[in-house]
Amino acid sequence: MSDTPIVRDVLGNGLRILTERMTQVRSISIGVWLTRGSRHESAERGGIAHFVEHMLFKGTASRSAEDIAQAIDSIGGQLDAFTAKEYASYYIKVLDEHLPLAIDILSDIVRNPAFSADDVAREKKVVVEEIKMVEDTPDDLVHELFTQGFWENHPLGRPILGTKDTVESFSADLLREYFHGVYTAKNLIVSAVGNLEHAKVRDLVAEKFGSLTAPSPPAADEAPRVVPKILVRNKELEQSHLCVGVSSYPQNHDDRYSSYVLNTLLGGSMSSRLFQNVREKRGLAYAVFSGLSAYRDAGSFTIYAGCSNEAVGEVLDLVVEELRNVKQAPVPDAELQRSKDHLKGSLMLSLENTASRMSHLARQEIYFDRQFGLDETLSGIEKVTAGDVQRVAADLFKNDSLAATVLGNVNGLQIPRERLDLD
Repeated sequence: MSDTPIVRDVLGNGLRILTERMTQVRSISIGVWLTRGSRHESAERGGIAHFVEHMLFKGTASRSAEDIAQAIDSIGGQLDAFTAKEYASYYIKVLDEHLPLAIDILSDIVRNPAFSADDVAREKKVVVEEIKMVEDTPDDLVHELFTQGFWENHPLGRPILGTKDTVESFSADLLREYFHGVYTAKNLIVSAVGNLEHAKVRDLVAEKFGSLTAPSPPAADEAPRVVPKILVRNKELEQSHLCVGVSSYPQNHDDRYSSYVLNTLLGGSMSSRLFQNVREKRGLAYAVFSGLSAYRDAGSFTIYAGCSNEAVGEVLDLVVEELRNVKQAPVPDAELQRSKDHLKGSLMLSLENTASRMSHLARQEIYFDRQFGLDETLSGIEKVTAGDVQRVAADLFKNDSLAATVLGNVNGLQIPRERLDLD
């Protein structure tokens, strides 16, 4: 898909640089990736990684927040950021001629944030509103509640945004101390894709980031232990929201391709079993889908459905039935091939733009310390057999492994454990 190889470079201070040249475009997407996220926080500092991400847009030693916005707008660029459980990212998409300015702005915000006390006080209100928004968005909330119960008392189970109490406890000094301990050269990856020359990117990055020398204390990662629970939370809503799930594989597991195929055929597309049987044939839900979340040392396979308050029990039983079926009978060849083609097609389509390729490079570096060519990934998907899918289904959908969360106007709904039996 690209004629030029991906180039990987490491500066003397440990900062990693990844580039991929795409000569058929005029744009460049460049991101600074931090290999720390919300799972590396203590409980009493929950949300600090995300809060710092907000603060980096509030101005630097030499630029105000407005200066940053105007500099990007005046070249038609797009600047954005996000925080995840195991990393955070700051990225800009610009025309190739504006690469030096893009790197100048990115390096300024991730190296010299101002952390003014006034800005911190203002931003607390903004983030608390963001937390309230989740509470008012039931399909987000049900996933949040599910995750908190699934990985209970573990950083992976805590919300990325933190809580109202943790956010309100942050001070400018605390944020600055966190920032200096975490935003170090060894924890940073610069990833760039587009109409670029590697040597030029390297020189610009070295000039802006070469002087970063603070040591990086290692992150203490402990794998979570899952206790599958059943939680029913009553909330006055027009619709009920159901989330069920089991433990799944970490990012670099050998069976990851088989689990992608399993997810696609169960609930990852419009022709999937859940979509067809719950929505199309019975009209019980508008939205029903499955998804995989994978981390360094843990993963989850979840199924979500939004349905009427009266239909929760029926939808739950149908979901459990589909999980049992895929364990018991091999997937027909045509269905298997359709799932593999869907996966390959959506992967190739997703990698057509510079921004998604830039993210792809960074994530592969974070989880695998190496780059997989597209062909290698496609052949990994193609090699999956019906036997692999059934074996992985049996491995993941064990009896007593299913956790369930229901959110809605379901006063008195009871879900006995045996209703979730997968044998």
